[in-house]
Amino acid sequence: MAKKLYVGGLPYSTTQDQLSAHFAQVGNVLSSSIIIDKMTGRSRGFGFVEMEDDAAMTAVEKFDGQDFEGRKLTVNEARPMADRPPRRDGNGGGFGGARRSF
Repeated sequence: MAKKLYVGGLPYSTTQDQLSAHFAQVGNVLSSSIIIDKMTGRSRGFGFVEMEDDAAMTAVEKFDGQDFEGRKLTVNEARPMADRPPRRDGNGGGFGGARRSF
């Protein structure tokens, strides 16, 4: 079985390969991803790593709170993404940008 880990506090320059290599120190990395801001195309400073159960728990114990390239990592088991209502901020959120009268 595999566990997905949330990894926060990443330096904005961290690559997916660097993230995988760091976590490979404690076990087999099945996948890794760094979350990118859609507007700027830059890293948002967090990502996810998927590992086998035992290795994932070891990674949490070893890396949570530890320094990684000058920043303190937050590592824990990822939670499912919560359902969020569509945005209604006047910038087209939830309606594709079109103003409609019903």
